Amino acid sequence: MAKLAFIGLGVMGFPMAGHLQKAGHDVTVYNRTTAKAEKWVENYGGASALTPAEAAKGADVVFTCVGNDDDLRSVILGDEGALAGMSEGALLVDHTTASALVARELADVAGERGIGFVDAPVSGGQAGAENGQLAVMCGGGDADFARAREVMTAYAKACECFGSVGAGQLTKMVNQVCIAGIVQGISEGLNFAAKSGLDPKAVAKLVAQGAGGSWQLENRANTMADGEFEFGFAVNWMRKDLGIALEHAQHVGVSLPVAALVDQFYGDVQALGGGRWDTSSLIHRLRVLGGDAS
Repeated sequence: MAKLAFIGLGVMGFPMAGHLQKAGHDVTVYNRTTAKAEKWVENYGGASALTPAEAAKGADVVFTCVGNDDDLRSVILGDEGALAGMSEGALLVDHTTASALVARELADVAGERGIGFVDAPVSGGQAGAENGQLAVMCGGGDADFARAREVMTAYAKACECFGSVGAGQLTKMVNQVCIAGIVQGISEGLNFAAKSGLDPKAVAKLVAQGAGGSWQLENRANTMADGEFEFGFAVNWMRKDLGIALEHAQHVGVSLPVAALVDQFYGDVQALGGGRWDTSSLIHRLRVLGGDAS
């Protein structure tokens, strides 16, 4: 059993912290909305704190899972940030999907205080978090990663380190680029099937058994066919993630034409009022706007 802190109880962090508590660890949570932290304690036990620093005090490992680079800085740095409450020898593990630059920035600050750092964005969506079946993409030193992985087994079905700090965020960018292209392809395929007089659900069921199969097809085809998008990973967050990837691609001189185009398509979905819809809502854009990319 370890003494842990978990900062950020969104749709991912809430169940992830719960898995840690259920695994027998002593978990203290912090969330910007106090009522959410109180609800977590009611569901899982453990304790809540009023600041990240208070939550992190005495913790062996502190986990963060918030929205973006600025959110991350706000809960880690400053007098009330997590680092202010952490002791030398502790470990900070960040599950936020953020930039590789902020991961390296925070790792440097933590290192000056003798605190380890692992960037560890996740994939698997809300269902993966709730079921403890996440894929965790990490960057950090070998010893820090080994220490983090031992605890993250509570909610990870796969967990790998791809290099030094920042490598986890770069790997997550790859993940999001792949998803963008896949979901657009599925949207076009299912829309094509429906317009051609086929049953898109029946087609998807068969295609999923062959080379065209994917997690997205197996888990989203039926809801896409039914026009149901009020769940899952929001378009607003996907655009944030793709923006990070596109910015990094420009920095390293890599072309991401499909990701850039799909990012524009997600912008259309936002304009249609679907910013909070699941990313599979790309098919709605095709139904309303057709194939026009202008």
